[in-house]
Amino acid sequence: MSFRDHARAQADACARLGSPYTARVLRLLADHLRPGHTVADKLLGWPADRLDADAVALRLAGALHYLVLTRQAAMLARFYTRDDVDDAQLWRSLDAVLRLNADAILPVLDHAPQTNEVARSAVFIAAGNWLSAAFGLPLVLSELGACAGLNLLWDHYALEIDGQRYGPEEATITLAPDWYGALPPVAPPVIRARAGVDHNPLDPVADRDRLQSYIWADQPARMARQASALDLAAEIRPRMDQGCAVAWLSDRLSRPQPQACHMVYHSLFWQYLDSTQQHALIDAMARARLQANEPLAHVAMESDDDGPGACLTLTLWPQGTEIALGRADFHGAWVDWQAPDPSTWTGPHD
Repeated sequence: MSFRDHARAQADACARLGSPYTARVLRLLADHLRPGHTVADKLLGWPADRLDADAVALRLAGALHYLVLTRQAAMLARFYTRDDVDDAQLWRSLDAVLRLNADAILPVLDHAPQTNEVARSAVFIAAGNWLSAAFGLPLVLSELGACAGLNLLWDHYALEIDGQRYGPEEATITLAPDWYGALPPVAPPVIRARAGVDHNPLDPVADRDRLQSYIWADQPARMARQASALDLAAEIRPRMDQGCAVAWLSDRLSRPQPQACHMVYHSLFWQYLDSTQQHALIDAMARARLQANEPLAHVAMESDDDGPGACLTLTLWPQGTEIALGRADFHGAWVDWQAPDPSTWTGPHD
């Protein structure tokens, strides 16, 4: 696969996910980018086997949006998200920005996108209620790849499904995805403790523009929702640690949490790990719960080859029982919830 093929494939995905402008930008890049300057040479020379895994096109889209948000590219900002600008004019602006702003773009290309999409919390709210109904215990939260910790605060958001509300009445963020399948049980979780880890954690204040840049520019509702979540994170300041997820989780699980269910979770994170790291995380969870009586729940929202959207799974330790929870849109627009009823589920907690 070449960068051009990768950019076109990502453009198609952006179009399906409701961002025609990002799709347009990526298609122009795929059609017109030529070698001869540092940004183009880096993109066109990216190792073919890493293009998808590194989400290179999304890195570039984030870099361009960041330049607009921080007013470093006035030429591009004049045309950004406008439908009345023709492709030739938009491409000239993009090409100029890539050449003139290389010093700002290249560092962004060195980092994986950190979208921190708040709407994914709909899945975690549902899973948290399911676990509370299943075990009747407080939850300890550990998020892997937590970025700025916005999804560490899922219990502060509300989820509404067909008139049923989960979460606080006074929540400033209410998620209302298209919901398919059964409703989750209503069992408001009690959170005993929470913490997250990221290889490169971002700050909700200092890195606000960078975090907003990974939201597609023609999706103002997503931008506004994340802005509210950033305000909340700046106020609450959930614990965010920098480090290796394997070492961090191993250390965290080594400290017993009596009479609690430990919920380890992540979204669109697994793809950035190699197989050794993935196995090490699974081994850490299995090993930790062989030495404890309290349940450990591993909730994953990750891309697979089955589509549409992401696969939702719950693994309960120490037995390692895997439960299919369904699927969800990558940005939380819909959830297909297929979890068993916890009141009738005959699993390792019985």
